[in-house]
Amino acid sequence: MDDKYAHLFSRVKAAIIDSIVLIVLLYAATLVVGAFDEVSNYVRISVFVFVFLIYEPILVSVFGASVGHFFNDIVVKKEHDESKNIILPKAIIRFIFKFFLGWISLLTIQGDEKRKAIHDFVGGSVVLKYQK
Repeated sequence: MDDKYAHLFSRVKAAIIDSIVLIVLLYAATLVVGAFDEVSNYVRISVFVFVFLIYEPILVSVFGASVGHFFNDIVVKKEHDESKNIILPKAIIRFIFKFFLGWISLLTIQGDEKRKAIHDFVGGSVVLKYQK
């Protein structure tokens, strides 16, 4: 296996950090929504779904890394052009699969030469060690 691809342990650490960041963001959203009187449940649910669904995909598509990726020196790139980030729609689809499959998605990493998880196959992405 090529050593330029991120190892399982780095990806797990990144996922844990991102979970903590997401909890903080959702808590902050609770405080913001709670500051307004008479906010409908529809608006509350929409805010939480938006924050949850958009945190990682936006960071991955714009910067190539979420906060967890950044602190673990790994980046998410297009599989067929590792110099480019994946586009936002693919990042969203990748995240949805990552969320619903959870840790199961990571089980494929060790058996693939590019260490791709199931959500990487779906998103057309690879996770690389950051080259400084």
